[in-house]
Amino acid sequence: MDHIADAQRTDLMTITRFVLNEQSKHPESRGDFTILLNHIVLGCKFVCSSVNKAGLAKLIGLAGETNVQGEEQKKLDVLSNEVFIKALISSGRTSILVSEEDEEATFVEASLRGKYCVVFDPLDGSSNIDCGVSIGTIFGIYMVKDVNEPTLEDVLQSGKNMLAAGYCMYGSSCTFVLTTGKGVNGFTLDPSLGEFILTHPDIKIPKKGKIYSVNEGNAMNWDGPTASYVERCKFPKDGSSPKSLRYIGSMVADVHRTLLYGGIFLYPADKKSPNGKLRVLYEVFPMSFLMEQAGGQAFTGKQRALDLIPKKLHERSPIFLGSYDDVEEIKALYAAEAK
Repeated sequence: MDHIADAQRTDLMTITRFVLNEQSKHPESRGDFTILLNHIVLGCKFVCSSVNKAGLAKLIGLAGETNVQGEEQKKLDVLSNEVFIKALISSGRTSILVSEEDEEATFVEASLRGKYCVVFDPLDGSSNIDCGVSIGTIFGIYMVKDVNEPTLEDVLQSGKNMLAAGYCMYGSSCTFVLTTGKGVNGFTLDPSLGEFILTHPDIKIPKKGKIYSVNEGNAMNWDGPTASYVERCKFPKDGSSPKSLRYIGSMVADVHRTLLYGGIFLYPADKKSPNGKLRVLYEVFPMSFLMEQAGGQAFTGKQRALDLIPKKLHERSPIFLGSYDDVEEIKALYAAEAK
């Protein structure tokens, strides 16, 4: 990368310009998706600003409420959830909103209704807020079948029907990663401009990686295939170098690293959580969609992750996602156990 040349660039591809360019390829498009995405981007900028000054603004700490998952809500969780719900409703392009923080889906009133459903985790990894670790927002977008009569069936469908998915990571820089079903692109917020600039065009995950990412503190509760796979990572039998363990404990940060550097992210089912811990609609599906669009795979231990059809809004699932060859290896271990 030529950093000097980069510093002199004046032809900047902003996320708005990028999406408008994509829109121009579809003459029938009326700009609804562009407007929706602009509201999501605005929400991310607001949350990024709040995360950066959380300590100063006394936004760190508990809000004193518990969300539907039984987790204590951070003040930033509550704020982020309100920001995204208001931004999405005011776009006039949504019918149903599903948030990790709310037990029930939000149905938008008829006068503000549009043709999209958005599922989102407003602040993933929020247990890491107090120690300054990267956290993020995850979202997925579906099309509603009937704008006049939206139902839960519009969101309780297979992940392969998603129109778009992405995440925004609030870390040393603010990074927005997006797929609309035609590859994956990454944008970085330039604070001086207040704009997301295209910095990672057409992201492709390496076919095989050197990193595995898993909470090894749960190892005593793992099933056979997961334990065997991690053992192979640490003590390879083919004479190759062992994989490096990298685990942040914030899904957005762990998946972002996996996407850029390759390797595998594992959050298996175990004896304590037989159905896994990550939520299907707004964690597993968007990240699986992104990973497949970048040339990787996502697997639940039984099937392709995007083929799941959730029955509940906050349903959970195990997930293994990352480089194509690495996921193939764990798929083979589950297949062998099934025999």
